[in-house]
Amino acid sequence: MKVILKQAVPKVGKAGQLVKVKPGFARNFLFPKGMAVVADKGQIRALEARNARDASKLAETLAGAQAIAAKINGKTLRMEVKVGEGGRLFGAVTSQDIADQINKEFGVNIDKKDVALLLPIKRTGKYPIEIDMHRDVAMHMNVAVVDPTAEVVAEEEPAEAPAVAEAPEAEAVTEEA
Repeated sequence: MKVILKQAVPKVGKAGQLVKVKPGFARNFLFPKGMAVVADKGQIRALEARNARDASKLAETLAGAQAIAAKINGKTLRMEVKVGEGGRLFGAVTSQDIADQINKEFGVNIDKKDVALLLPIKRTGKYPIEIDMHRDVAMHMNVAVVDPTAEVVAEEEPAEAPAVAEAPEAEAVTEEA
């Protein structure tokens, strides 16, 4: 089934693209969430007219998007959040949270609509995301969702571990002497 995407969908396409997807995916996911419309003749003509109008706007924003891509492409964004048992978050990390953290950490202005995140992040770990500011510029980042209190414990443990490992070596040296 051919659909026209209204917004970026990871692993499918970017906003304004005509893509072919399975009918069930379109009916059960894309259409109910308002992410796509059926690509009939009228919609395709409207898309071509919209693309012609947007071409001049895209040319203006291309340089800005490339500059932002140079700053953030391939970087890892660290998000410290409150975590419960088993690495589950209290709440979730949303595209708005990610956009705010990017704005704070890298000093670039990114809207939450530019962050292509299908579902909120609800567990700790490292997640790849795509930033879609411009049709011709692909930006990929990793979001590391961590528990700040767990890292304090993790940093203390390696300091103690070598002391235990060194003790048997010290005894072995004294026995040989």
